Amino acid sequence: MIRRIVKMTFKEGNEGKFLGIFKASGHLIRAFDGCHGVDLLRATQSPNIFFTYSHWESEDHLNIYRNSELFQTTWTNTKALFAEKAEAWSVEIQDL
Repeated sequence: MIRRIVKMTFKEGNEGKFLGIFKASGHLIRAFDGCHGVDLLRATQSPNIFFTYSHWESEDHLNIYRNSELFQTTWTNTKALFAEKAEAWSVEIQDL
């Protein structure tokens, strides 16, 4: 199981547009094969910065999603609203 963290910084005033995109696509992402959940987080001190935190069965499942029409459409619409390039990390929980 992997976690995917994506940081997105939006141009001021575009937050509402992004929230509309996420509201329309979030349930479709959650239903995608291999996805075990997606959370949307908003920075408390910078309301134009959002993070998605998603859980994927494997890197392969994530890559299938990233190559899907759903991702391509959603990302193209979201990316147009950015103030900065998005940052993304795939991580694994470490059992200590």
